[in-house]
Amino acid sequence: MSSDVALAVNDLAKAYTIRHNVTDHITLAELALDRIRHPFHRAEREQFWALDGVDFELREGEVLGLIGRNGAGKSTLLKVLARITDPTRGEVRLWGRVGSLLEVGTGFHAELTGRENIYLNGSILGMGRKEIASKFDAIVDFAGVESFLDTPVKRYSSGMYVRLAFAVAAHLDTEILLLDEVLAVGDGDFQAKCLGKVAELARSGRAVMLVSHNMVTVRQFASRAILLERGALVREGPVGDVIGYYTDVSTGVLEEADVSSTPRYDPNLGRRARITMVRLQHDQGVVGADADLEYVVTVQSNEDVSAVRLSQTIYTVAGIPVGNSIGNADLELRSGHEVDLHASLPGHGLAPGRYYLALGLGFGDTSSGMIDLDVVLDTVHFEVLPAVSADGRLTTWNDSWGHVRFPPVQVTQGASVYSG
Repeated sequence: MSSDVALAVNDLAKAYTIRHNVTDHITLAELALDRIRHPFHRAEREQFWALDGVDFELREGEVLGLIGRNGAGKSTLLKVLARITDPTRGEVRLWGRVGSLLEVGTGFHAELTGRENIYLNGSILGMGRKEIASKFDAIVDFAGVESFLDTPVKRYSSGMYVRLAFAVAAHLDTEILLLDEVLAVGDGDFQAKCLGKVAELARSGRAVMLVSHNMVTVRQFASRAILLERGALVREGPVGDVIGYYTDVSTGVLEEADVSSTPRYDPNLGRRARITMVRLQHDQGVVGADADLEYVVTVQSNEDVSAVRLSQTIYTVAGIPVGNSIGNADLELRSGHEVDLHASLPGHGLAPGRYYLALGLGFGDTSSGMIDLDVVLDTVHFEVLPAVSADGRLTTWNDSWGHVRFPPVQVTQGASVYSG
């Protein structure tokens, strides 16, 4: 083993036991009655391997990209590395302290202020009070929350939460930093600031593991990557090779996506209303060049909520955002009810290629600001076919032209003037 290894994983596996009840019980009384009627009945159990036989190393000064679809085991792996959950089999060897930002607010207490949470989170990471105090001003300056330091963090927006959480994790002296999809939120300036900090940490010798669906970010900052699929490590190597394999082989169409248990970047998302399922209305996930992009979103609501909007962002399979659109604020959700939202993007205008949808439920608009009820960053994957010319031939498209087919340019010709 190389002397510069910061983290080593050997035959790591994590299994969960899933119980399947024959009868769905609505009340405690029904449960008791069923136990009386069927005293020897036992719920069926199934073992699910979220990780199975994972091996890799993370070196000092390295940014390692961790990629894979939803449900591949990425978040489970990071929780084992961060010692939040124990492995079923295998071992993790660490050389240094671990800092982690697995979801916004991890290690924060909602009732405590921003100031108090900086000290709390630092203590959880193993820092002494003097050590935290020496970094306090730098953390506050980076997060940009000075005016709200003595406000309970439960009143912070998602953007403020992630700024403070990232600032704490990035500035405290841990040798290993684990980041899970937290840089997908916040404005562009802050994302650039965070990614610049990641690069700075790597140059200073810190070992960083970065999880992101944005392949551009992974390609830009990671030198090496690993790909998980159904709990197994299926590819490891130079970042370009692994991403190339992932986009070419592993990201075909996905007509239906169960996102009910997909981790959100903020633990508060999905509590009032939650997106549980997304289904494409296109056979085999193939969308015609001039067709409407149509899909169904299933939402479960825990409250009565009015004037809700559905928003969508389309990404290429390489993680490049193509564009966003926001629906009208006319959705009505009822507590305890499930509803299907039928969405359509008329004449999508996408160039030939493969894409995926990120979806959000919320209030407001781009001028007043959006308040999110739920956000899912990766749902269905689909393929757009090339357009067909008037004589029935498929038209060509050059990748250098971008990802959107604009309508024909309208040109009028003025009078011809001889200039000879």
